[in-house]
Amino acid sequence: MRVIAELLRDVEIPGFYKVRNHMEDTHTEDAAQAVREALKREGTLGRIRAGSTVCFSASSREIAGSAVILRTLAEEVKRVGAVPYIVPGMGSHGGASAEGQRAILEHYGITEEACGCEIAATMETGHVGYTPEGLEVRLDAFALSCDYIVPVGRIKPHTDFRGSFESGIMKMLAIGLGKQHGAGICHQQGMAQMHKNVPAFGRCCLENCSIPFGVGILENHYHQTYAIHAIPSEYIEEEEPRLLEKAKELQAGIPFDKADVLILEQIGKDISGCGMDTNVVGRSCSWTEKPFLQRIGVLDLSSKSGANFMGIGNADVTTRRVLEKASFEETYPNGITARTVYYMKMPPVMENDRLALAFCIQTCLSQGGPVKIVWAKDTLHLGEFYVSESMIEEVRKNPALSTDGQLYELDWDEEGNYKGFFCFC
Repeated sequence: MRVIAELLRDVEIPGFYKVRNHMEDTHTEDAAQAVREALKREGTLGRIRAGSTVCFSASSREIAGSAVILRTLAEEVKRVGAVPYIVPGMGSHGGASAEGQRAILEHYGITEEACGCEIAATMETGHVGYTPEGLEVRLDAFALSCDYIVPVGRIKPHTDFRGSFESGIMKMLAIGLGKQHGAGICHQQGMAQMHKNVPAFGRCCLENCSIPFGVGILENHYHQTYAIHAIPSEYIEEEEPRLLEKAKELQAGIPFDKADVLILEQIGKDISGCGMDTNVVGRSCSWTEKPFLQRIGVLDLSSKSGANFMGIGNADVTTRRVLEKASFEETYPNGITARTVYYMKMPPVMENDRLALAFCIQTCLSQGGPVKIVWAKDTLHLGEFYVSESMIEEVRKNPALSTDGQLYELDWDEEGNYKGFFCFC
């Protein structure tokens, strides 16, 4: 890449300020106790018969305290004399294989030893019924063999569609527990119909499967457990939309209307289904909204995402490191199932992180001043980030933001990759 390096050699890299984003940090200190309190609600744990089998779904996202939450659910089921199981509820993730989905759970510390019960991973599905439009609904075959199915999901805004039900309990039934087969059917009409299909598929499961209750998890701006709700099955359709509205209030974001460049140190399936949360970057296959960004650069894949590079198509440039880690076998099944090719497209690849940043700066259209850059770890951890010198006045005018006033510079290793920020103070 000597020619590219020469073209970008004179691109000036500005100094940066460290920014603290002061967001609502209310959270529960004891997730296990929150689960036990939630299960005191009438119509939840009390419906489980002694001697029965109960399966709980486990998501492909890195939900805060997920191993603790699932372990406590298993303990409470055992306490009433039933036998708990955990099943991966992640559609086509993990390369659409049972082994891949089990490996994802292990990344999050969700193991049989940690949770105290068997993890039953399969891609086999069984017939549940049909939606009013005639779409077949299918569900994890092992889950259907259990006496009870309890969907467990984090309730939050979806990355590609808007509706009364987005990510949460109903989507876990419609897509997560539908495995690759069921998720593919749910997606076959495209994202434009998902606001209808998710509740239709979920409703079919509620009507035809033995689902006593669901568990909805809310997280705060700092990726901490905000609340845990156990909801009797007959109230899920009524209550989940209200919890989604609360989840939208708790969604962290980039506190600027626009910027020229966003650099993300990493993306990954543990961070968002789209690698980077489209609600944070304002860019998806379905919409563009603030913060309006000219360029997004992605430097790496998260360790927990493995070789799944889903979401890289939302970037304008990435690095050779990402390309070398990427696995088509692990990523493409997800896009094929969702019928979304946008997030699988590979953007221009730079040899190192410095060139990726320089590429973003150089290819921005002039806005009549220095390029405005936001640098963040990822879209899940936004309590602290960096902004270029040109944005400091916007930071000072925002009462939710603060800075130590020190000017930082980027530190690169010998290969031109990011090591950190340093200041001469």
